[in-house]
Amino acid sequence: MSEPIRNKKADFPVAPTPQNTPANNAPISSRAQQPGVSSITEETLDSAAAASLFARNPALVSMIQGKLGQLVGRSSGYIESLPPSVRRRVAGLKGVQKEHSKLEAQFQEEVLELEKKFFSKFTPLYERRSTIINGAVEPTDDEVDAGKEDEEEEAETKEGEEEPKAEESETKGIPEFWLSAMKNQVSLAEMITERDEDALKHLKDIRMEYLDRPGFRLIFEFTENEFFTNETISKAYYYKDENGYGGDFIYDHAEGSKIDWKDDKDLTLRLESKKQRNKSESVRSPCGGISANMPLVDTKQTRVVKVSMPTESFFNFFSPPQPPSDDDESIASDIEERLELDYQLGEDIKEKLIPRAIDWFTGEALQFEELGEEMDPDEFEDDEDEDDDEDEDDEGSDREVDDDSDEEDGTSKPKKEAAECKQN
Repeated sequence: MSEPIRNKKADFPVAPTPQNTPANNAPISSRAQQPGVSSITEETLDSAAAASLFARNPALVSMIQGKLGQLVGRSSGYIESLPPSVRRRVAGLKGVQKEHSKLEAQFQEEVLELEKKFFSKFTPLYERRSTIINGAVEPTDDEVDAGKEDEEEEAETKEGEEEPKAEESETKGIPEFWLSAMKNQVSLAEMITERDEDALKHLKDIRMEYLDRPGFRLIFEFTENEFFTNETISKAYYYKDENGYGGDFIYDHAEGSKIDWKDDKDLTLRLESKKQRNKSESVRSPCGGISANMPLVDTKQTRVVKVSMPTESFFNFFSPPQPPSDDDESIASDIEERLELDYQLGEDIKEKLIPRAIDWFTGEALQFEELGEEMDPDEFEDDEDEDDDEDEDDEGSDREVDDDSDEEDGTSKPKKEAAECKQN
């Protein structure tokens, strides 16, 4: 069975949220950096040739995997070569480390309880927000004044200009609030299609709750719509019972609720028209009867049929990929990446969208995202130096062919960090 996926850390600093106050996405733990070594120039085997070699020799691949598996965890013999008194001290340090691991696990458990405690205090604020969004109540003067204090000066009316009179509107609440907020959150916006928008306009609220076991559930509440009959659609993220290295909770799997689609309204499917050759069902015998044993006759006529095919949709979010089992031989090559992305989407909704929905609706939260993506100036200079060196080394090479290589073979993928759990 593949290694369990741990919570994915954010690629940039985020503002404190009701669930995880530390800006660096807790838990706080001591993790040693892997030592770096300088690059060693070696003769490289062409990747296409290597792939072809392994493809023709599955037995070779199996043998290599078996050998590597035998090496994992095997002692180099160094510890065994130490004097008995030194080995005793090493064993003692392992005992000390076990006590440390127990405290780390206790730390994560207590942080989770603290999160739950404060979440219960945030819940009334979320409920108040929902009533205003859906037009059940109007905000108080104090709430409005507090909100105006944060407005930028450019939005204020210039001196000497008359403030335009706002026309009274019969519109209740804030229409399409959650759809607008989701479209401003980059990871979610990439999943939302034009077809999805008509359904997501009916979102009343997005909220979360903690499970009895380590984990959380996301709940999407909808008004009546033409697409499905569900009033709520949910998705739960579960963690393993045991803690991982450093006391972190280990992500196990996710489960989404079933969507009851109305006829021909399933947004996760699209209808494709395909031509099908029409064959007669039977052939009449010369005597006028129907011969059941006669083969079907091709009439050389075609007809157009509608076939349902899976398609991209935000609502695929509620049908998450499942971790492969030990006896599963048909494992998708990208399953680990899909699991990481699925978990990260849940984290983005829980840690970013729900706590600061109004900032995503107005777009102000994008400022934090952009700041997190800014490159360190020193890092940028180093990259330029490396690019200059590469340009000098590659002088005279065919640049046009190199630029197109990634696009042609489709192997260019964004780098992913190892997913490590935050406490949830």
